[in-house]
Amino acid sequence: MSPRLKELIGRIDSWPQEAQEEAAEFLSAIEAEIAEPYELTEDDRAAIERGLDAIRRGDIATDDEVKAVFDKYRRS
Repeated sequence: MSPRLKELIGRIDSWPQEAQEEAAEFLSAIEAEIAEPYELTEDDRAAIERGLDAIRRGDIATDDEVKAVFDKYRRS
């Protein structure tokens, strides 16, 4: 176990109950992913293919366009 994780686990009993439950859910989700990796559904595969098609067509925003959108809403 990593030293950082060991240190955190040692302090968890001092956390509020709600935070402890959230930590348990999060760790359970990680454990489930390790035990049984996610399998793509046909919908997932279709969504990935649509995204790749958009990239091939050039239907994606440039870095400058993305930055402009973020800048617009950060100033509001």
